[in-house]
Amino acid sequence: MREVFQQELAEVQERLVEIATLVENSIDNATRAFNESNVSLAEAVIAADDRIDTAAIALDELAINILARQQPVARDLRIVVSALRISASLERMGDMSEHIAQLARYRFPDKVVPKSLRSTFAELGRLDVQIARKLTELLRTEDVRLAEEIRNEDDQIDALHLSVFEKVLGESWKGGAVDTVDATLASRYHERFADHAVSIAKKVQYLATGDWVAAGIHPGGS
Repeated sequence: MREVFQQELAEVQERLVEIATLVENSIDNATRAFNESNVSLAEAVIAADDRIDTAAIALDELAINILARQQPVARDLRIVVSALRISASLERMGDMSEHIAQLARYRFPDKVVPKSLRSTFAELGRLDVQIARKLTELLRTEDVRLAEEIRNEDDQIDALHLSVFEKVLGESWKGGAVDTVDATLASRYHERFADHAVSIAKKVQYLATGDWVAAGIHPGGS
């Protein structure tokens, strides 16, 4: 029974990596669709979100089944419960990718943001994709150094997110109401994508080290 249980825990990890890979592909395609005004790529991202949702639901069902049958304790219990929470965050990251793609589709053939903000959003997209790649590797290897790198890159995204708000609220902003709304929403989607990645990174770091403080997690919180 113990061997079967360990195989099931390994399957949970494998499924998390699979979902993270789907999310990685989604944000890569979404940010390219956004920055290049590529409507076919945007529609592909939107269509593929169901696959992420379905994979997350299947993982949740597996984890709940393990809890019911195996009644794990200590670290094994934390692994299964964390998998449920990580699955939810990955699903939301997929939603953020879909929202970015939807903006690209709505504004096609125009680009979503004015020229003055395009370099900022190109960098936001680059960082989100980089974070997604590192998150997939983190879930595969539990290399806690990747968790720290993800947090550092999230700080860069937060700074860029703030710069977008400063731009659209500044006196020199020439964009219309639609431009302001689009830029604000798009920046928020990029920022939330990274926030969910940080939340996952903290959980993996805690599972790897057993240290709440080092992982930046408060018991009962995220």
